[in-house]
Amino acid sequence: MMELKAIIVEDEANSREILRNYLAKYCEGVKLLGEAANIEQGLSLIQNQEPDLVFLDVEMPFGNAFDLLDKIPDRSFEIIFVTAYNQYAMDALNHHAAYYLMKPINIDELVKAVEYVRAIKEKENALEGQVLKARPIKAEGKITLPQQDGFQVLEVGDIYFCKADDNYTEIYLEKKKIVVSKTLKYFEDALQPYPFARIHKSYLVNVSEVVKYKKGKGGSVILSNGKELSVSASKKAELLSYFQ
Repeated sequence: MMELKAIIVEDEANSREILRNYLAKYCEGVKLLGEAANIEQGLSLIQNQEPDLVFLDVEMPFGNAFDLLDKIPDRSFEIIFVTAYNQYAMDALNHHAAYYLMKPINIDELVKAVEYVRAIKEKENALEGQVLKARPIKAEGKITLPQQDGFQVLEVGDIYFCKADDNYTEIYLEKKKIVVSKTLKYFEDALQPYPFARIHKSYLVNVSEVVKYKKGKGGSVILSNGKELSVSASKKAELLSYFQ
């Protein structure tokens, strides 16, 4: 089991104590490197300790979690947000949080969150820098694209990736782009039988064309045509599951 080096950034002493005790009692293989009560302490701790995982309260004195994350543009650690305010859920996803825990912390959810991060970290470490080979599932089949003057039939395997553009989707092939007046969710559903992974709110990628994975703020993939696409933390597990 991979040991996770963790930090808690939380302004309430009582909340820090509860989380510290829960981690020690219920989460095997988590080494707590330190705790911080505000953004400045948290930033210093993160920069000095290089954690794998940061438990981060959203609302703190003199700013919030997003202010802290904006000061670390290139980060290799995963984030688990811990907050009493569920209206931050979308911001959490947009800021590449791996998981989102509500106060009071549910022990089962905490354990699930830690194991989710551990699985991502283990897979990332195994795959980083390697030339990737997806599990032997090929994108063989056809998809019908609605057009203004009818429809177009496309080989699924010819698609490198799809990109959201409001209510339109841009479909990228080797040498051209096709714009279709359907949402990315439409294509996510239509391509569900094939090895296509939703790696970001904006991207649906043909996993067969992924050749490298890079760790970072949320991570990114490099396709066989050289294109690099961002990966959201909340989508990492799905993507990484395609690789051995």
